[in-house]
Amino acid sequence: MANKVGRLVPSFVENLGEFEPFAGVFATPPTGRRYAPPLCKPAAGGKKLLSSLRQAILASGLQSGMTISFHHHFRNGDLLVNMVVDEIAALGLRDITLAPSSLQSIHQALIPHIRSGVITAITTSGLRGELAEVLTRESLLKSPVLIRSHGGRARAIESGELKIDVAFLGASAADIYGNMNGIHGPAACGSLGYAMVDAQYADCVVGVTDNIVPYPALPISIPQTQVDFVVQVDKVGDPKGIMTGATRLTRDPLELYIAAQATRVIEASGYFCEGFSFQAGTGGASLAVAKFLKEKMAATGLRGGFSTGGSTGYICEMLKEGYFSAILDTQCFDLAAVESLRTNPRHVEMSASYYANPHAKACTAHITDIMMLAATEIDTAFNVNVLTGSDGIMMGASGGHSDTAAGTKLRLVTAPLIRGRFPIVVDSVHTVITPGECIDVLVTERGIAVNPTQPTLRERLHEAGIATVSIEELQWRAEKLTGKPEPLAQGDELVALVEYRDGTLIDVVRRVL
Repeated sequence: MANKVGRLVPSFVENLGEFEPFAGVFATPPTGRRYAPPLCKPAAGGKKLLSSLRQAILASGLQSGMTISFHHHFRNGDLLVNMVVDEIAALGLRDITLAPSSLQSIHQALIPHIRSGVITAITTSGLRGELAEVLTRESLLKSPVLIRSHGGRARAIESGELKIDVAFLGASAADIYGNMNGIHGPAACGSLGYAMVDAQYADCVVGVTDNIVPYPALPISIPQTQVDFVVQVDKVGDPKGIMTGATRLTRDPLELYIAAQATRVIEASGYFCEGFSFQAGTGGASLAVAKFLKEKMAATGLRGGFSTGGSTGYICEMLKEGYFSAILDTQCFDLAAVESLRTNPRHVEMSASYYANPHAKACTAHITDIMMLAATEIDTAFNVNVLTGSDGIMMGASGGHSDTAAGTKLRLVTAPLIRGRFPIVVDSVHTVITPGECIDVLVTERGIAVNPTQPTLRERLHEAGIATVSIEELQWRAEKLTGKPEPLAQGDELVALVEYRDGTLIDVVRRVL
């Protein structure tokens, strides 16, 4: 059946069940109640420290056919997922569903466990590297990978749609009763925002750390009331791996030009005003926009309210200098952000539900004024792809893209018009992650296009002397240099389903031949 963005999506998938088609950004109302984990009898004396991951797996009651979860705050420095799955395989368990908040290149070590049937299903926000390529080219799982946004994953966990049997949650500091945080210790990774939902709703929670500290482990990000067992390992993560991707200001002239144009758009939009809230994201151009906005703020005396989403050192520096009043943080993207979270009381953690759950009673993603968005592709209906590349291979993540775009007042995509030899603007993106109805403007080095649904914004830009063109004009300008892309060689087989944040299906990924 065709959904609101014209994609053919299945109504039923074996091993995953029934799905509703995407019907619009806020068109599908929630039903049901929150899931509740079982009551438990605590161990005598409340001590939970076990001697090994194997002992913790056995104590958790994990069986073949169950679901395990992890967070991705160590990003490409994560060591825990591979360690736990190695141990599960050694114990002879099979048919495990893997439900991390995201997967990185380092998790290519899972491929043998997928081929051998230890892992037979995956739900995640994204995949990268060799693991992503293998799962796009081969049908190794019993069901397609289920892609959820950060807010959509929190919604699915809270509703019981994603039932986690055992959550293995890494922390850089923990005490023997299960209080944990990510800001102290040799493997400090910062905010544990994505882990908080798992800790609250998983049937069993195993805290894993390489740094046992005296009770209580302050500050408490995940409390002892939610943790069943604690395991100390030699090394839970490599903090250098947190800095995956660009988290420094760009020196690339093209990115700087795009950032300067985006800053002009923000300044003219009507939303750049006292107390504005902002999500910058990562990437050279996004951080350059933050730099240019800071210069405008310094010149005018204007000050922002909160910054949200993940945090980088540059945004933390703006907080320290008083340009923002607070950072609400689900994820630290570099070690400077970890240090800020550790030392600045105005920099606080928030859970993925607080950040972006569409069915929470409030979420930050719905009250943000300005956000910067990336794109691997954007089509002439302004639908955005951030999951698959121009070759159709999965290489990114849904992340909080569609979550924040749904509720933010100004949704601004920055991208070079041509990446490699491929145009960014296409007839139809390979994979829709964020629907065009919640994208306002695309800024490239060869022109700016405003969504026709936003005539007031276009008028404001024109009044400020900012020229705009249609997105079809941008497509023509790109294809004049690159030619029209050839269709991909894809099979009919589905290798991934893309849920919109409300649980409806917005798109599918087909196997690349």
